[in-house]
Amino acid sequence: MESRAKAMGHGIHPILIVFPLGLLATGVIFDILYLITDRAGFQISAAYTIGIGVIGGLLAAVFGLIDWRAIPSGTRAKRVGAIHGLGNLVVVLLFAASWFLRLSATNWEPPAAALACSFVGIVLAGFTGWLGGELVERLGISVSDEAGVNAPSSLSRRGARPRARGA
Repeated sequence: MESRAKAMGHGIHPILIVFPLGLLATGVIFDILYLITDRAGFQISAAYTIGIGVIGGLLAAVFGLIDWRAIPSGTRAKRVGAIHGLGNLVVVLLFAASWFLRLSATNWEPPAAALACSFVGIVLAGFTGWLGGELVERLGISVSDEAGVNAPSSLSRRGARPRARGA
């Protein structure tokens, strides 16, 4: 089953998720560096990367929802996709809470609750990322029916418009 929302032959959701996931993980790394070194700047960097990651996560979610709606009802893929999407919504909410808790702090210094939200959020993101992999790798969601090791490029005429079988 192929993605419904595409750009140049590829699903938009899997393209977009790398940005928020990378930004949120980087925010957690900056938090850890801040805790280890107590150097000014790491907490500010964490706040900015988390804020941008939350915005990117919301954008990726829109396209994930479009793809999820196309999955046939009553299937394991629909259930896994629902858990994946709801879990990622919780991830974004945890990081948004972390960002808002930092907002009122002096120089973006994260209170313990902000750090807890980020750390729980990144662990949950690992699980929901695994579920996303399950959807693609195991259940074939977002994979072209024409996929194969010698499939044509998605930018080629043949790859951009899948031909009917037997044609």
